[in-house]
Amino acid sequence: MNFTSNKFSTQMRMTNFMMILLCMFCSMASASTAYAEVLTLSEGLRLVNENSRLIKITGHEEMISVADTLIARSKMLPEINASGGYTLLAHQPAVIFRPQTVPMSERNFLSYSLNIQQTLYDFQKSASRFEASKKMLNVKKLYAARIRNLVAIDFVLVYLDLLESETMLKVSEKEVERLQSHLRDANSLFEEGVITKNDLLQAEVKISDAKQRLLTLRNFRAVTASRINSILVRPLTADVQIEDIKETSPQIIEMGRHKAWEIAEKQRPEIQIIAETMKALDLEKTARKAEYFPRLFLKGGYDFTENRYQVHEGNWSVTLGMGMNLFQGGATKAELMKIDSQRLKLVEEKNKLMDDIRLEVEKYLLDVNTARERVAVTKGAVEQAEENLRINRVKYEAGAGTATEVLDAVTLLSVAETNNYKSVYDLKKAEAAVLYATGIPLAEVYR
Repeated sequence: MNFTSNKFSTQMRMTNFMMILLCMFCSMASASTAYAEVLTLSEGLRLVNENSRLIKITGHEEMISVADTLIARSKMLPEINASGGYTLLAHQPAVIFRPQTVPMSERNFLSYSLNIQQTLYDFQKSASRFEASKKMLNVKKLYAARIRNLVAIDFVLVYLDLLESETMLKVSEKEVERLQSHLRDANSLFEEGVITKNDLLQAEVKISDAKQRLLTLRNFRAVTASRINSILVRPLTADVQIEDIKETSPQIIEMGRHKAWEIAEKQRPEIQIIAETMKALDLEKTARKAEYFPRLFLKGGYDFTENRYQVHEGNWSVTLGMGMNLFQGGATKAELMKIDSQRLKLVEEKNKLMDDIRLEVEKYLLDVNTARERVAVTKGAVEQAEENLRINRVKYEAGAGTATEVLDAVTLLSVAETNNYKSVYDLKKAEAAVLYATGIPLAEVYR
């Protein structure tokens, strides 16, 4: 009886152990496939916007700029100071009135004070610096928008690279299948004594070469998938499954050169950054000029000193004052010269930036036109190559063609398909580049 119960308990423990192992396996399998869901371009752009380290860094920089505006605003608000203490003296203060001494204060006494000071007018120095800080905050916001679009174009291009690599992988797999099919036909003809051993050797060498290219493409696909994971801040080895993107709206892409330049001038954050920086410099110049003029202020407070020898231990005070720096070694003049030079530098940088943007837009528009022409040309070439392979196979099977002609036809079809798909994805990359060059937010286009 005891033996039976022990055997039953052992079986139960083994069953529980197997159930635990099964649960662990299922959890690991679900974790490994967590990222295996199909990733659309719009979803990827959303994840990039949420997880990108560059975007997070610019977000922190923006918050730093917000703090700078609060610091600048504090100069326009009242300054309140309080102090207090308890003083212990070695000797009690006293004065001599012949022939006796008269005490002036306590030997040990308590004192405290509360003072409020407000600048009444400083010739727009504080106000200009506050406005300048707000302009610099706008600069940080524009820089953040630039980084978001920069990260977006990077993701879009890598996404298209992955799509292209998968398509090229399929082309390479088809080439191997076609060559293997030819090898099977050649084996049959060789067994019948129609062809020589040389035809088989040619086919085997071609298959070996095609398989090497297939391995290279698989490696490239894996590397590109790791790039996607890196941008999304996911494990590099996580599985990535994506879907092809829809065609970009022709109204967005089909624009004239001058129209594209106008859009870029209005929407590129880099141009707006320079414009806002120049406004901030003008406000800083106003603040610096204010240092040549006095500062008017109002100060009030209450002071208390414990002293029974005084009539009033506590006293209120109000002061209307003026402060002015008379000489600072020429620092203010030098600062004004520096600001003028910085502004002239920004003007030249803006002009150069405009030239660079026009050139960038021109290049990508030409890339779009070239890619469209290539798509039209290579699409016809694929149809011709397919027909060429069919004819050469029929001739070879009938004994009127050679193995070399069939192998060349297979290679020609693979080259035609490769060129066609490459031109298709080059077109999509060029369209995305045009959108970026004109300053259009990619996340809004690829929804």
